[in-house]
Amino acid sequence: MRIEAIELRRVDIPLVTPFRTSFGTQDTRDCVLVRVVTDVGEGWSECVTMPWPLYSAESSDVVIPIVSAHMAPRLLGVDGIGPRDVARLLAPIRGHRMAKAGLEAAVLDAWLRAAGQSFASFLGVTATRVPCGVSVGIHDSTEALVETVGGYLDEGYVRIKLKIEPGNDVEAVAAVRRAFGEDVPLQVDANAAYEPGDIPLLRQLDAFGLLLIEQPFDEERLLANVDLRAAIDTPVCLDESAVSAQVVADAIRLGAVDIVNIKAGRVGGYLEAARIHDLCVAHGVPVWCGGMVETGIGRAANAVLAGMAGFSLPGDNSGFDRFYATDIVADPLRMVDGHLPVPTAPGMGFELDPEAIEAVTVERVLLEAPSG
Repeated sequence: MRIEAIELRRVDIPLVTPFRTSFGTQDTRDCVLVRVVTDVGEGWSECVTMPWPLYSAESSDVVIPIVSAHMAPRLLGVDGIGPRDVARLLAPIRGHRMAKAGLEAAVLDAWLRAAGQSFASFLGVTATRVPCGVSVGIHDSTEALVETVGGYLDEGYVRIKLKIEPGNDVEAVAAVRRAFGEDVPLQVDANAAYEPGDIPLLRQLDAFGLLLIEQPFDEERLLANVDLRAAIDTPVCLDESAVSAQVVADAIRLGAVDIVNIKAGRVGGYLEAARIHDLCVAHGVPVWCGGMVETGIGRAANAVLAGMAGFSLPGDNSGFDRFYATDIVADPLRMVDGHLPVPTAPGMGFELDPEAIEAVTVERVLLEAPSG
């Protein structure tokens, strides 16, 4: 293909309820959508940055400037470009994996649509549905938390993930276990909120039969995870630390990980996510698909990724109405019997609602290939 233009749209979409984690509270989904226009059609994607550089070094503020100044010029007007070329062409630019992932996914969407091929077929996914887990934000009281969890269980979610932070951890987990028993699959996510000196505190979580504890320490502290694994029985899962197949391979070699949360945006794209999946399968490390409060664009692609054979644990594949009253796709994924369907339409598995996108767009930039 030849990329003739790249359009970047910053959107701001209200959430049905605020979502609080250890690094902040989201009231809206502020992110950048990417549209690539090629000589064989167009493709769309979602860049999964957050409004502030707290989950990672990236934020929605920097996507449009970095793509406009440094990434788009390496892609626009290049003849014979395909999805696997995007990472190679952008490799000289350090970091900014979420922005790179957004560009790669849009190219992949255009390429698959032109070929009449689904993302599921491209990845070799044969599953027709994937289990739905839900991520539950930090609450002001354990009573409110228990009420929220009960509502999600009533809706049919098959796994509960509790966000935790110092001061909102052991008591909260204990309250949920008391309320719903040992049979509910339960895990916790610290979003790097703890220090290595907190290992005695984290050891208390062993009492609750958790599936895993996710990202307890800062992303660069792999050795602290080695120490934690030696001190507790609960499996240790990496999220923010797992930024590439190379880093995951190093973590496995160090003994710093039991389970890996794979997020395509965090690792630079769905192709790298698939490589991490294959690496973990080869080493017997379970994986699951994490979420970044995606719109229907990213949610559809994640449902496909989660259908790969090695994703043996339920991911954050909630129905669209977990976060949104209305979506920006015409066919938002809905949970049925605790599962989401794996999309099989050509492309990344969604159809847009142009009017809905227009209504939430707050900034738009169009970058075009040089003429001649």
